[in-house]
Amino acid sequence: MSLSDILSRDSVAIDDGASDPQDLLRRMARLLSGDAGPEREAAIGDALLQREQMGSTGIGHGIALPHGRSDAFDGPRAALLRLRRPVEFGASDDEPVDIVLALAVPAHFTHQHLALLAEIAERLSDADLRASLRACEDPERLRALATGA
Repeated sequence: MSLSDILSRDSVAIDDGASDPQDLLRRMARLLSGDAGPEREAAIGDALLQREQMGSTGIGHGIALPHGRSDAFDGPRAALLRLRRPVEFGASDDEPVDIVLALAVPAHFTHQHLALLAEIAERLSDADLRASLRACEDPERLRALATGA
C-alpha cells in the first residue's frame, strides 16, 4: 500500500486559516474523516492529538507528519494540507510548518503504518518537491506532486 492508494482527492486542500497546532490537527481530522460524521472526525482528532502530545511530528523543513491509530475506519487514510500561512508546530528545527501530511490508521496496522511514514518522509526530504508543493495552488496538482502520480 502506498500513499497514492490512501490519499484521496477530497482529502487534499490549500488553507490559510489554521491558527495553532490544535486547530491544525482539527483541520487534518476533518480532511481525514471526510463526510463520515462528527464521531469519526472526533475519534481521528483525538488520535492525532494523543500522538502529538508524545512529541511533535514536525520533522523539519516546514513539514509535519501527524499520525494516529484509530479504529474509526477499516483502512488507513491520508490527508494533505498546504498552508498559506505557516504555523508554529514545535518542529525539530524550530521552523513553522506549511506542509502537513497526516495519517490515520487502524490499530492493527503497525508495520504498514511505519512503512507509510517512511515512504512519506523520504519523498518529502526532496527540497525540489517541497518547493513545488509550496508553489502549487491547485489541490489536484498538489496530490499528484505528493504521490508522484
